[in-house]
Amino acid sequence: MLESLSPDKGGPITLDYTATLHYLYSLTDYEREHIAHYDPDTLDLGRVRRTLARLGDPQDQFPTIHIAGTKGKGSVAAICAAVCQAAGLKTGLYTSPHLHTFRERIQINRQLMPHQALVALADECRPLFDQEPELTTFEAITALAFTYFARSGVDIAVIEVGLGGRLDATNVITPLVSVITALSYDHTYLLGDTLAQIAREKGGIIKPSRPTVSEPQAPEALDALEQICAERRSPLTLVGRDWTWRRLGLAADLSNQSFELRHVPAPSDLDGTYTLPLLGAHQLHNAIAAIAALDLTRQDGLPLAAQHIHRGLAQTRWPGRFELLRRHPPLVVDCAHNPDSMSKL
Repeated sequence: MLESLSPDKGGPITLDYTATLHYLYSLTDYEREHIAHYDPDTLDLGRVRRTLARLGDPQDQFPTIHIAGTKGKGSVAAICAAVCQAAGLKTGLYTSPHLHTFRERIQINRQLMPHQALVALADECRPLFDQEPELTTFEAITALAFTYFARSGVDIAVIEVGLGGRLDATNVITPLVSVITALSYDHTYLLGDTLAQIAREKGGIIKPSRPTVSEPQAPEALDALEQICAERRSPLTLVGRDWTWRRLGLAADLSNQSFELRHVPAPSDLDGTYTLPLLGAHQLHNAIAAIAALDLTRQDGLPLAAQHIHRGLAQTRWPGRFELLRRHPPLVVDCAHNPDSMSKL
């Protein structure tokens, strides 16, 4: 996943930057290697917590929205970040993997982390990382992201889970709200070969007394999530039950789709018609999950108004998700890579 030595919008790629990527990828990299054992010994959150403690616990210095799921995590994250930015909030966004450049993973107000900022921070953190010999690539990148966000003074950070949830390096935060997107069969050799097992792993991000939002799920997956929420006293908002919608159709030029949203049973100031540039019926589930999560953050004082949510959805951009590059003849790019996402495509 090393990017080529060529300039991009962040300026020329330096040898120091390339060396930084080589260092990060030289750690145990489970994005490229199979995990031998999916258990707390292999994916030890203690490593992450100790590393972050040495960095001053940056993850505790800003509020977060945490997103897990099989498909749709990145889209929900992009929508949440776009809305927060539309509200004038300095917004961190942490996602993985990347399409073009590593720096896509760590953004503030959709600006990629600058080359030299990444080099300097990685150089500073490397002695601390070296104190944890088994630290993985993703754990190190997560620590860099949290530190960058904290030092940059973000008002909110939207954090996408890397793999699973329960044992993921990001699962050291206490978010304003946790979001579970569509669950289907993926990484079954790690997460389990039933939807209930997968749901329990993804639902590991659900925090005691903090609200949870879930997209529509198969019954066995929903049962598992409801059980976790009950055990942890996490109020559950379910898309399709607590928020309903009606699809209104596609723009003639295929630039967006629109839908009508209603909160059940009581009306909400967020009821109304929305425009979303992301195409596909499944993206409506992602959009509504994001809206439900953002609505809950307002209870914690995040200054979001209805116009910010409307504007943020309309401005959302997330490449590689049914992205129409050319109409005549049609050329579509999508990153579907499991049976469920392929059927949606």
